[in-house]
Amino acid sequence: MEKSLINLAFKKCKKERRPALITFTVSGDNTKKNSLKILNSISKYVDILELSFLHNCPIADGGQIQNSTYRSLENGTKLKDTFQIAKSFKNKNPKKPLILMGYYNLIYQNGENNFLNRCKLSKVDGLIVVDLPWPENKKFSKKCRKKSINFIQLLSPTTSKERMKKILKDSHDMVYYISMLSTTGGKLKVPPKKILENYNKIKKINKNKNCVIGFGITNNTISSFRSADGIVVGSEICKEITKSLKKRQNPVINVSKMVNKLRNKIK
Repeated sequence: MEKSLINLAFKKCKKERRPALITFTVSGDNTKKNSLKILNSISKYVDILELSFLHNCPIADGGQIQNSTYRSLENGTKLKDTFQIAKSFKNKNPKKPLILMGYYNLIYQNGENNFLNRCKLSKVDGLIVVDLPWPENKKFSKKCRKKSINFIQLLSPTTSKERMKKILKDSHDMVYYISMLSTTGGKLKVPPKKILENYNKIKKINKNKNCVIGFGITNNTISSFRSADGIVVGSEICKEITKSLKKRQNPVINVSKMVNKLRNKIK
């Protein structure tokens, strides 16, 4: 998908000799209106945005994202709301790539074809399905490609070299490297040097594949990963929303300021 917005975003960043900044937020947190406002506000600093579609048993998510998910579920956010937030964002920012991230249960319940049609109507650029690994995702990944929707494959520190080669071969415009064996957020339990060693093993197999690093990336650690194609920050944003609410401050303003600082650290 040479002309996909995701691919174009990485090309732009490589020209500017910096990694792509990718953010993750929970749809409907802390309200549906604010969720959209946050996306619109941070989009000027961010290259690619991830937005979750909610699940009440988020097995890969740490405490910060679980808090955000709980707030959103309490507010009554449904899948239709996520698609509406995505569509509203894309109508205002048609050239900014948006990826939906979540669990397979909701896709299965809606039917794969129906879910992908709704993604297409909402102008979604990509999908990350946390609990649909390769090779079980091969058929769904092909369906995504036919709709010009990027299916983002996941790699981890325990992925063998042979398996990695096969996943990279089947991947679309971007792969996501999970930096450590952990749920999202929290402290980086592995030194950046070791994470980059593992990351570089992926790049040796396919130097042209856009590969991003996620899990445990914070304001304090982000600059250590400037050599990566892209860096994902999620829990840190969810944490900022929680802090803002506790202090009775505007989460939209505070998250926007925080993301601007993140961007400045990887210029």
